[in-house]
Amino acid sequence: MTTVPRDPSRFKPGAPMKKLTEKLSMNGAERTSMQALEIQSFSYDNRTDLLPELLSGLADGGGWVLDRRTLSPSMVELRVEAQLRSIVDLYGAIVAAGLELTRSSHLSLTDLCTCRRNALRSADLGQLLTLRIEISFLEDITLHSLMATGAAPA
Repeated sequence: MTTVPRDPSRFKPGAPMKKLTEKLSMNGAERTSMQALEIQSFSYDNRTDLLPELLSGLADGGGWVLDRRTLSPSMVELRVEAQLRSIVDLYGAIVAAGLELTRSSHLSLTDLCTCRRNALRSADLGQLLTLRIEISFLEDITLHSLMATGAAPA
């Protein structure tokens, strides 16, 4: 068995985690912002039903929508900003609204929840997150609907 040498300074208990943040300066005040997170999701629900519920849930969870764009008739993009301290509530609001997330999106949000739990200082909880949520609205195609239209299944 071959062992891989490790840098001992990286694995000291209590050593601060490497930060994936950048410092922004606004009017002389300094704030910390984390990198933008890409969230991909889809839904079989009607967009006129889902979007108001999602936007309300995001606002209740401590986030605010910076931008909302329609990319295509079946795709919408939201840019949401929130503090790290409210990521658990935002995650819950996204799932409660009925969005289905991709595996990588679930893992990214779970990592942020872990980051929140292990924040060393209360100032770390004030870090700003930018989420880019891409929502694809899919049609629920059943075998019965394919047979009724005469289309051949793929």
